Amino acid sequence: MILKSHLLACATLSATLAACTVGPDFERPATPGAVAEGAFIESADPRFAQNPLPEGWWRLFEDPALDALVTRALERNTSVREASANLRRARALVREARGAQLPSLSASGSATTNQVGTGANAGVGFAPPEPLRFDFYELASDASYEIDLFGGIRRSVEASRGDSLAAQAELDAARVSVAAEVARTYALACSNRLQADIARESLAAQQRTLDLTQRLFTAGRGQRRDVANAELLVAQARAQVPQFEAERRAALFALATLTGDPPGQIDAAANACAIPPKVRVAIPVGDGAALLARRPDVRAAEARLAADTARIGVATAALYPSIRLAGSLSIGGTSPGDLTESNNLGFSLGPLISWSIPIDGTARARVNAASAQADARLAAFDGAVLTALQETEQALARLKAAIEQDAALQTAAAAADEVARITRIRFRSGRDNALQLLEVERNLLAARAASGSAAAARAEAEVAVFRALGGGWENAPAVAEVSATTRD
Repeated sequence: MILKSHLLACATLSATLAACTVGPDFERPATPGAVAEGAFIESADPRFAQNPLPEGWWRLFEDPALDALVTRALERNTSVREASANLRRARALVREARGAQLPSLSASGSATTNQVGTGANAGVGFAPPEPLRFDFYELASDASYEIDLFGGIRRSVEASRGDSLAAQAELDAARVSVAAEVARTYALACSNRLQADIARESLAAQQRTLDLTQRLFTAGRGQRRDVANAELLVAQARAQVPQFEAERRAALFALATLTGDPPGQIDAAANACAIPPKVRVAIPVGDGAALLARRPDVRAAEARLAADTARIGVATAALYPSIRLAGSLSIGGTSPGDLTESNNLGFSLGPLISWSIPIDGTARARVNAASAQADARLAAFDGAVLTALQETEQALARLKAAIEQDAALQTAAAAADEVARITRIRFRSGRDNALQLLEVERNLLAARAASGSAAAARAEAEVAVFRALGGGWENAPAVAEVSATTRD
């Protein structure tokens, strides 16, 4: 940021009342680091594309159930609704700040009964011998207008606009977070279903091995130790099923809450999902410049910096005199008919100049405090930029590893399945013993579980990349607002 501090000497107050604006003007801060303008370090991979991130990135998963869940969450999620209400409040405060640039008008009317007492001087001089009672009717209006000679009001409007832009960015940030959390939770529910199914298949396979081992032991061709080992594998496979099912149900409950529904209102399509979603095309990541322009946290930090820069001007304007044009018009009399008589009309008009002379240092301390606040906002902006770049690079690196791990463990699971198939044939023919078969079955169980975990990790890593890229808020559906004053 370049804060061009200028405290211009105001022109003499002439008939035109030419005004100047004190305090620094805001200019968009330069992004720290040349990397912000180029490609990401981790994006040099054929699995990533330099194309711009699409608005609805979750559609890259090609899953209609996920599309419907994200759309519903963007409309009804409570965090999105809260951020939307905060934005409406910020925009109302902008209109309030603009109102200070217009004249203020007020009107009043009164009808009073008055009595003047005689006191101890009754009958002496001008004092009436009896109390004097009379009615008095009056209509009045007042108008005033502050000449924004030093720009304090304009700076206040600028600050309110900055707050409004920050509130808009915070709404967009809520949308990004909610869309990513819905996608992550949906993938988690699907992954746990997949892992539960793998555990059930492993349980069935282990149960068949146990049955075979028991028959051989009964026929005198095996040992009790082989049966016990087979029972161990069955118990281990059976123990995994309820754990995965519980996690799947927990994810479904979380999905319902994210979409603004009670936890028990489980989405049927999400409940039926058995395979975690996967992006099957090169993931579009864009570049650093597009990232910083899109990330809501960076935009919010910039807007807050602009607002606090304007507040330096508000504090600086308080060092100078305030000039207000004021006027009043009134008409009154002792009867309602007197309100129509021009002779009863009174008015006043003239400028009012006030100045809190800054001799105690309080006003200048406020300027210094506002400047320090702007410096803190600049540091926060730089931090937001660096964090955005860091999170994106980290997410890309983790996704590359997750993709490679997923492919390797799928290959391992297929190999373990083939080894198990061959070993079962050899065991039935007597060429392999029970210990060899049990060891192979144990390896198959571990390979399948690892493959399921890798699929879940890949889906979560893909969502993390999209979250770091900060997309999903563009052209979002309208928020389903709920009024606190009309809600049943």
